[in-house]
Amino acid sequence: MPNELNGFHNEVDRLHINGNTNGSVRETKSNQRRKMNRKQSSPMMPTFMVSAPGKVIVFGEHAVVHGKAAIAAAISLRSYLLVTTLSKSKRTVTLSFPDIDLAHTWNIDDLPWSTFSDPKKKKYYYDLVTTLDPDLLEAIQPHLINVSVDKPHETRKVHQNSALSFLYLFLSLGSKSFPAFQYTLRSTIPIGAGLGSSASIAVCLSAAMLLQLRALSGPHPDQPPEEARLQVERINRWAFALEMCIHGNPSGVDNTVSTQGKAVVFQRADYTKPPSVRPLWDFPELPLLLVDTRQSKSTAHEVAKVGKLKETHPLLVETILDAVDKVTKTASELIEEDNFDSEDLECLRRVGELMTINHGLLVSLGVSHPRLERIRELVDHEGIGWTKLTGAGGGGCSITLLRPDVPREKLSQLSARLEAEGYRKFETTLGGDGVGVLWPAVLKNGMDEDEEGGMEIDLEKFLNVPDNDGVERMVGVQGGSGEREGWKFWRVES
Repeated sequence: MPNELNGFHNEVDRLHINGNTNGSVRETKSNQRRKMNRKQSSPMMPTFMVSAPGKVIVFGEHAVVHGKAAIAAAISLRSYLLVTTLSKSKRTVTLSFPDIDLAHTWNIDDLPWSTFSDPKKKKYYYDLVTTLDPDLLEAIQPHLINVSVDKPHETRKVHQNSALSFLYLFLSLGSKSFPAFQYTLRSTIPIGAGLGSSASIAVCLSAAMLLQLRALSGPHPDQPPEEARLQVERINRWAFALEMCIHGNPSGVDNTVSTQGKAVVFQRADYTKPPSVRPLWDFPELPLLLVDTRQSKSTAHEVAKVGKLKETHPLLVETILDAVDKVTKTASELIEEDNFDSEDLECLRRVGELMTINHGLLVSLGVSHPRLERIRELVDHEGIGWTKLTGAGGGGCSITLLRPDVPREKLSQLSARLEAEGYRKFETTLGGDGVGVLWPAVLKNGMDEDEEGGMEIDLEKFLNVPDNDGVERMVGVQGGSGEREGWKFWRVES
């Protein structure tokens, strides 16, 4: 078992997680902390919320497929999961994800608990979070038949994959005696744009269910860094199990960045061995413009294109990939310098120039697109920042490191131009917080409700709020630093 798991609480290592943890884990410090002056939202377990960020590849696309390093970082676009405890008389669990028009309810007693608690099945933590059991996956299949039966085939397939991953985690961690819950998801991350939306959701679900089991202590301000990292790793490993349900053989970089925030250097030199993932705990927050081209793309197609080019011109393409790798490592060294200042124009310029070089190398591999090049024409040539594609290319998104001295008027003009040409723009930050918790789901916004403990997030309003701005206003993270009273994050800086 890896070193980071040695300190895993005895109750989770020792207990057979499938079906035996409910009611067995001692009360944590977070339960005591939530009895402060913030009002309880329920006499049962309070309604609470979990949030996790999306991610972008900042350096190293495509080269990472060929064993080179890449840097991935969190962005401030996030998923939000509201967990509501239902009446004790109910025996149902509901997954509601209005952004993709998914809503389904299962009877808890009808789920295949006996299969998941079978003594013949491996039950120890490390096995559970590194491989999927085909028998357990098979046991879930009958409970997917009625999911989104009225939807088109492709939509239904997406919904069933989401339901499969949700049930796999719920059955792995829960028990038949679990109370009834509703899990309601909203996301401000564009779905299918290569920004880690599925990993963000996986992290939210993982953290939520571990919190329900009292298997997490924190986050809290005086939590020791090593304990915080252990908590984060626990969430991350269960999120990886969900990602395996959806993607089969994921790299693990998306869920890792979404869980811990900041950034990582990722490398997989040998595909017969686990990848190397080195956290950049002190990665600074950087101003970022994210633009969605709304041009559909195929990651597999773009990866295959580079692979074929490498077969045709092996020495030349390997030289390009080596150059991309050198850019990635140079960027990592630059950002980790003691005197790096994320608000200093000169420091940002050096990072931006590396982004420009990285993009040029990707163009030479043939993975850009006219829609991406148009963004660079509109942004870079106006002196707004430094732009590159992110992800596989062929469409998808671009990222721009913004100059700190750009006039708001110029940004407004750019926004109007991008909208007129069919792009979707997000002003966000790079390298922010990872998974966070609002327990209970009550906000203090300087309103009259604060005197009574705050304003509880309303489930129906959360379900029906129409856009990203509305979601962010409702969860209390819009504008400024993106953090208001009540939200807490595991702080894992070095």
